[in-house]
Amino acid sequence: MGGIGAFSVRQWQFTLVMFAMLAAMGISALLSIPRAEDPNFPTPIVSIVAVLPGADPLDMEKLVTDPIEDAVDGLDDLDHIESKSRDGVAGITVHFDWDSDTERKFDQVVREVNAIRPTLPDGLVRLDIKKIQTSLTNFVQIALVSETASPRELEERADDLKDLIDRVPGVRETEIWGEPRTEVRVALDLARLATLGLPASAVADALKAEGASMPIGAIHAGARRFNVKATGDFKTLEDVANTVITAHDGMALKVGDVATVSWAADEPTHVTRYNGLPAVFITANQKDDQNIFAMRDGIYAVLDDFEKQLPSNITLERGFDQSVSVDHRLSSLFRDFAIALGLVLLTLLPLGVRASLVVMISIPLSLAIGVFLLKTAGFSLNQLSIAGFVLALGLLVDDSIVVTENIARHLRQGVERGRAAIAGTSQIAVAVVGCTATLMLAFLPLLFLPEGAGKFTRSLPVSVLFTVAASLLVSLTIIPFLASRILSRHESHDGNWLLRAIMRGIHLLYRPLLHVALGRPLLTCVVALALFAGSVMLVPRIGFSLFPPADSRQLLIDVDLPDGAPLAETQAAVRFVEREVAATPGVRWNMSNAGHGNPRIYYNVIPREEDPTHGAVFVELDHWDGRTSPAVIDDLRRRLDRYPGVQVVVRIFQNGPPIEAPIALRVKGPQIDTLKTLAADMTRVIESVPGTRDVVNPLRLDRTDLDLGIDQNKAAVLGVPAGAVDRAVRLALEGEEVASYREADGDDFPVIVRAPVEERHDLDALGTVYVPTASGATPLSAVTDPRFEAGPARIDRYDRERSVTITAFTMTGYNTERVTTEVMKAMAELQLPPGYRLTVGGEAEARAKSFAGLSTAVMVAIFGIFAVLILEFRSFASTAVVAGVIPLGMIGGFVALYLTGYTLSFTAIIGFIALIGIEIKNSILLVDFTTQLRRQGVGLKEAIEQAGEIRFLPVFLTSLTAVGGLLPLALEGSGLYSPLAAVIIGGLVTSTFLSRLVTPAMYLLLAPKKFEAEAPAGLPHAAE
Repeated sequence: MGGIGAFSVRQWQFTLVMFAMLAAMGISALLSIPRAEDPNFPTPIVSIVAVLPGADPLDMEKLVTDPIEDAVDGLDDLDHIESKSRDGVAGITVHFDWDSDTERKFDQVVREVNAIRPTLPDGLVRLDIKKIQTSLTNFVQIALVSETASPRELEERADDLKDLIDRVPGVRETEIWGEPRTEVRVALDLARLATLGLPASAVADALKAEGASMPIGAIHAGARRFNVKATGDFKTLEDVANTVITAHDGMALKVGDVATVSWAADEPTHVTRYNGLPAVFITANQKDDQNIFAMRDGIYAVLDDFEKQLPSNITLERGFDQSVSVDHRLSSLFRDFAIALGLVLLTLLPLGVRASLVVMISIPLSLAIGVFLLKTAGFSLNQLSIAGFVLALGLLVDDSIVVTENIARHLRQGVERGRAAIAGTSQIAVAVVGCTATLMLAFLPLLFLPEGAGKFTRSLPVSVLFTVAASLLVSLTIIPFLASRILSRHESHDGNWLLRAIMRGIHLLYRPLLHVALGRPLLTCVVALALFAGSVMLVPRIGFSLFPPADSRQLLIDVDLPDGAPLAETQAAVRFVEREVAATPGVRWNMSNAGHGNPRIYYNVIPREEDPTHGAVFVELDHWDGRTSPAVIDDLRRRLDRYPGVQVVVRIFQNGPPIEAPIALRVKGPQIDTLKTLAADMTRVIESVPGTRDVVNPLRLDRTDLDLGIDQNKAAVLGVPAGAVDRAVRLALEGEEVASYREADGDDFPVIVRAPVEERHDLDALGTVYVPTASGATPLSAVTDPRFEAGPARIDRYDRERSVTITAFTMTGYNTERVTTEVMKAMAELQLPPGYRLTVGGEAEARAKSFAGLSTAVMVAIFGIFAVLILEFRSFASTAVVAGVIPLGMIGGFVALYLTGYTLSFTAIIGFIALIGIEIKNSILLVDFTTQLRRQGVGLKEAIEQAGEIRFLPVFLTSLTAVGGLLPLALEGSGLYSPLAAVIIGGLVTSTFLSRLVTPAMYLLLAPKKFEAEAPAGLPHAAE
């Protein structure tokens, strides 16, 4: 190992060139690496949405949901299927194993669904199959706002802007939301049709035939060829109105005789507003491996030019911009980088300014290599990889400090500078490699964590591993070279005044304590064990969680009305939310949606599809403060709860894979009525548990439908064609697209036949509806017997069984894991009928899967670390001494979590894994040096005391540097970063001081009393 250091010193020209090359590659990678807020990872989830107007939930389940579920159920690697059948809409979500090939699974789902497409109902107007990809998250949401612009003008402006944004390099897809679709409306005069005894389908069929565009052949005239067209797209409104429906006795009945033809805006199904004003939203998402800042600059350049061309009655609002969060995180990284450099300078002053300079160079160089490797491996610079680099800032100087301090110690003993660099590196090389190997082994299993949590966090351990590996390379090559050139040729034997003061303090304070510990080694270990047991008792009070809330200044407010509520009522509820949000201090803007969820702006939040009873308000605050903002949100929740009959849920974005809600209880069983009763009982129980809020029961209300009651015998006698009744009613209520209208510039608009808006949802309008028969037409009432009937508002299924899931959120200050435990205790009173099963979903289910994988990863890490220690020391006793330091750091980690109020979350556990690696690194330095002294013939107790004093300084300096580098992170109040930093800081504080006493005591108890003078093969003698 020491040969690498000798080579770098002797071949310094080569080392210098490699140093420059690595620095250049790192800078180039930093400038070109893709940047995004969240990691991009494949999500093995496929969403299927089917729309069948007029079908109730039972029909949707039978005709659409069940056949689709049956088609995909036989696919390999299937985890589970979820479905929701609502009024006219079915949503089926297919979840595959996280290790499956997402592209292949998507293709298989498309294949299976297309295979059964002919068997699905003819009236199916939409069947969408989409991949749920994190990369499809929108990074901008722009608004075009106007109170006076016509729907067509706003539509045209939005289309123009969409086309411009689509051309920006790196943009994958641009979409328009809330766009008022312009149509050519054929508003039927139902009374006139009734007088004539003419069914509405006759008008639709005539327009469909006239507007059909199909090639019918070609003729040749001389050398030229001409295509022949008899009909085609309509080009004027007069063309539509003059279309002949029937002709009798030389008189033609035209469309204009029984309908009004005009330009109109489609009845809205998705209404969007910006700060309470009518608006249209435009969103864009980025392609893989793109720089979000480059795309932002490109889009903003487009917006600047586009804004200049807008009329005065339309304004452009930039709204949501994800690059702001990315910029903030990168700024934090550079801030922590600067702090780490300053702290290294301060903490290494005992070694001298020159030694500090040598170590400081290792920080940017190690980070540069780490960024280069991260980019080469295909990862982006996101909040997780940035967290990894920030964590690495506290780790990457350890090796360089240890090597530099050892070289400086040789210089103080009078060794020539070049030889000191080689000898100092050679003596410590095996220990440094062993230390770094154990640290890397601690992080390595995190690469193989299962489920979405593993995919989400993968870039964090990767960035740590790359950077720490780079720091090892730098410490064994660049550091010896720089030390041989920069350190003073003649070091004072006792060092500078600061070093002398510290060493004197160590001798006066530490040595007496060490004497006491070595005098009673067993008692020392027992006291340490008691402290560890006491800290473990804090764990129930600390509590568990999966992932902490995101440090996002955006909120999403879901608004849900009872099923069957019209869109107008949803808009009224959304406007109430808008007013309350606007009155909340610190709100920058709000974007509201009625009839649809907000476009996807966070990677694990899947927006609701078209639903007239649902609304969503997207809110951005001026800033997010983890200490004060939750109180502001709680006050907003209290004010929003005042709106009667509406479920309003204020959602703070969560890190980690998608979950339906923090608390979710699922009951499966065959009968909807029984599920409804159980759901009501479960809702009552959950609401009675302190700490729960926003409890949602999807079956809380029934819906009432109008069943036409078609008399099939009468219909058959009159010769009513199959499906004619359904079509007649659909034409009157929902309308039908029958043709296309094409303008000279090539823009197409649909031609829609429907009843006038004021009549479409009027029950009396059904009295004027006629259906075709074999001899003409007959009133709808002749073949129907309408009646009202109650039915379920929705039907949910899980793995093809009917189910209901009751969800809830936790109040501020309550731990989700503890509240869930209390909920399950309360559920014990609930008696389930035979055939019904209760399971826990939400965070508890996700945590169980993720922590199960984490326990395996930790076990692998522990055995891997022990294997490295055995390989290095070739002694179980020495390995046990080194590993004995682990509980000492956990003491401080648990106490830090308890004092700061953070839970034992996924990121906190990553902090413990990092802490274990750091502790063992420090312990190896002490045990390895003690072993070297004993090989030189020093007595057992004297070797322990000498090693304790000599290695106290480098261990103290590395720990102090790690604490200083992570301190800004701990004080930031970040839900993602701060628990991790708090664990490491607290653990290093207790480990650094306790291990200086406990490790020597354990060595005295477990080490052999005699030691061979010869070092085993592969281990160097001490070269002092």
